[in-house]
Amino acid sequence: MNSRYSRQELFEPIGEKGQKKISQAHILIIGAGALGSASAEMLIRAGVGKLTIVDRDILDWSNLQRQQLYTEKDVIDQLPKAVAAKKRLSEINSTVDVETIVADVTADNAEELVCGKTLIVDATDNIETRLLMNDASRKLDIPFFMGAVVASYGLTYPIGFGERPCLHCLLNTLPPQTLTCDTAGVIGPIIQMVAAHQVTNVFKYLVGEEVDSNLKSFDLWTGDQAAIDVSSLRRSDCPSCSKDAIFPFLSKENQTRTAVLCGRDTVQLTWPKDRKVELRQLAEAIHPIVTGLICNMHLVACIFNGHRIVLFRDGRMLVHGTKDVVKAKTIAAKLMG
Repeated sequence: MNSRYSRQELFEPIGEKGQKKISQAHILIIGAGALGSASAEMLIRAGVGKLTIVDRDILDWSNLQRQQLYTEKDVIDQLPKAVAAKKRLSEINSTVDVETIVADVTADNAEELVCGKTLIVDATDNIETRLLMNDASRKLDIPFFMGAVVASYGLTYPIGFGERPCLHCLLNTLPPQTLTCDTAGVIGPIIQMVAAHQVTNVFKYLVGEEVDSNLKSFDLWTGDQAAIDVSSLRRSDCPSCSKDAIFPFLSKENQTRTAVLCGRDTVQLTWPKDRKVELRQLAEAIHPIVTGLICNMHLVACIFNGHRIVLFRDGRMLVHGTKDVVKAKTIAAKLMG
C-alpha cells in the first residue's frame, strides 16, 4: 500500500481498486476561486491522475478571505488565479499532473476544454458559464458536478446521471441569481461544505458507486437544509438534453463579446482571435501614459484614466471601476491607440 494514500485506501468504499481509478482520472475544474481552490486541493491530495483548471481572473485582496490556495505575495505579484493555483498545488502533490489555462470559457473553447475529461467540477460564479458547461457536458456525455455559494447558502447538483434533468431543464425552478458574493458576501465554511459534497460525489463516480442525484441546498448560518428529488422536472423538449438537443449555449452566435462581470464593478472586453496581443510590446508602448504598470508572462495591468486595467494574453481586457460597456470600450480604445 502506498503510504501517501494509505488512509484513503483503508476506507472500504475506495480501497486499492478505487484508488487506482482515482489515479487514472482527468478532472476539469472551471474556476479557480473559492470553490475551485477548495475542490482542487482535495482532489490533488487524493491523488487524481491529472487536473486541468481554467480561470479568467487575477487575484485581489478580497479573495484571500475564502480562497485557500493563495497568499498575499500572489496578490502583490498580480498572478492569475490559475497560475498561482498550479504553483501551490504542485507543492502539495508533485506526482499529479496539473494543467492550468488562463482563459475565459466561451462557445469557442467550451467543447475543446471538456473533450477527453473524465468529469467536470463546477466552480464558476455565473450562470452563463454554467449553462455553457451544461451544454458541453450533455453534448459530449461527460458528468458535470454543479456547485454554487453565496452568503451562507450553498447548492449542489450532479448532472448527467440517468434520466435526471440537466441545468437547462431546471433553469426556471432554481433560485434567481440576484445575490452574488460581491453584493451579499460569503463565509468560508459554506465553501468547504459545498466543495466537500461535490468532491464526495466525484469520488463515488470514479470508484463506481451510485451518485446522489438529488439537488441539495443548505444554509450553514440558519441550519436549514434540503435534498430535493427533481427527476420529475426533466423536460422532453429540453434544447440541451433531449433527444433532439441543439445545445443552444454552445452556439457562437449567442456568445457575448462584452460582459459586465457578475456582481462586480468591472467590464470584460474580448478581442477577436486574430488580433494578437504582445504583452511586452504593449507595456512599453503604454508606459508613458499609465501608472502602476505591471507586466508578466500572463498579463499587463495598470491604472489609466482612473481605472484599473488588466489585459490578458488571450485578448481579454478587464476595465475595473465601471459597469458601463460603452465607457469601458472608450477607455480601451484610448489606451490601445
